Amino acid sequence: MADVVAAEWFKLRSVRSTGAVLGVVAGFTALCVLWSWYVARYWDGLSAARRATAMAAPAEQPLAVSLPVCAVVLGALALTPEYSSGMIRTTLAAVPRRNALFMAKAGVAGGVMGAAALAALAAGSAAGAAVVGDRPVATFQGPAAEVAAHLLWLGLTTAAITLAAFGLGAVLRSTAATITSGMAVLFVLPALARLLPSPWDERIWSALPGSLSNQIAGAPGSSGDHGALPPPAAAAVLAGYVVVALGAGAFAFARRDA
Repeated sequence: MADVVAAEWFKLRSVRSTGAVLGVVAGFTALCVLWSWYVARYWDGLSAARRATAMAAPAEQPLAVSLPVCAVVLGALALTPEYSSGMIRTTLAAVPRRNALFMAKAGVAGGVMGAAALAALAAGSAAGAAVVGDRPVATFQGPAAEVAAHLLWLGLTTAAITLAAFGLGAVLRSTAATITSGMAVLFVLPALARLLPSPWDERIWSALPGSLSNQIAGAPGSSGDHGALPPPAAAAVLAGYVVVALGAGAFAFARRDA
């Protein structure tokens, strides 16, 4: 199994698309610094009265928005191009144990995206705190343990979305279809859910994959923009999506012809 994982790691890091996705992550990390600089300049221009009520998104917000997109893309590209190019036949000839191959591919994709997300989030948050300095901006001055837990959950959520997209790719076998479906689930379905009558709009919106990250990493019992689910329930729902997607993907990968 270790040899299969090593081979899949070499394959994933050798393709240009992986470097492009990680480059986007690095670009949004730099954008965190630019956002923090803007917040600092904006804060300096506020009066004392307005500072008491001023709100600003945290330093890692650009990454929180972009990482799910990068996760869908990397998850799709970890498998579907092999079907379009026919390389999947060569891969299966080298590793005929399909279940082991599927899990190795999924583990490498999820691990790479999760590690990149955690590194970027830590760098963006630390750089933002350094740029803002001692200005008492609430979203930049949280307790270290809470900030670390928040960033950890964002990174783990990114890895989970990568795994879900990978499983979806194994079912659809199309890069375009997988990425389009993933983006629709992340961004289109939440908007449609908001059109439903209350309380179903909030309930369904809160259970969609694109809405779970803030609920997992947010404060317990938060509502409104965060959603109606407490962090444990949101984490359980996200795990359910991963299990279902990987289960369906593993079944399709093992049963269907290459």
